[in-house]
Amino acid sequence: MLRCGPFAVDQGQRLLFRGGVPLRLTPKAFDLFHLLVAEAPRVVTKGELHEQLWPGTFVSDSNLTGLVKELRRVLEDNDPEAPVIRTVHRVGYACGLEVAAERPEPEARHWLVLNGRRFVLQRRENVIGRDPASDVWVDVPGISRRHARITIDGTAVLLEDLGSKNGTTVGDARVDAAVVLRDGDRIRFGTVVGVYRTSNAGLSTETHSHAGR
Repeated sequence: MLRCGPFAVDQGQRLLFRGGVPLRLTPKAFDLFHLLVAEAPRVVTKGELHEQLWPGTFVSDSNLTGLVKELRRVLEDNDPEAPVIRTVHRVGYACGLEVAAERPEPEARHWLVLNGRRFVLQRRENVIGRDPASDVWVDVPGISRRHARITIDGTAVLLEDLGSKNGTTVGDARVDAAVVLRDGDRIRFGTVVGVYRTSNAGLSTETHSHAGR
């Protein structure tokens, strides 16, 4: 993600935002703005822009001029004293705003430690039970076929008992309704004790198992 003034350019999703609101651009206009932002504050020559936007094809300068006009209209680039797109006559164009790269926060990883094994939890419902089709398969007496589930949705991690015969507890509290899990919570599924873990850095390099296997 590249930020320049009130704008944010997401090259991966090919989206341009202003204040979190997506702006509508034609594909070529988006490519032009991304090029100028990525090269800021350098002036990108018309020759470079033609080569990048229309590789191996001859087009007149009017095509480039039309894209610049489209960008200025969508960006509401109307202040000649502080232009978003700066024109360098007979040379090319440059982004007139200060540009900064923004790295997203690393996505949190979630897992259960049960009987010395690590089960990676997915960002959805994760059923724990003795049924081989369970996401976290625990083939131990005292565990119901569908014993409990951990649901990961955004930043929320919820544990629910699924009507198991021997119950589920977090710490010393029996789980009768959905419970929010926190890193290090000690969970008892029937006779099996486990620990829920989460980390933005992800799992360590120790051996672990994928959920459901």
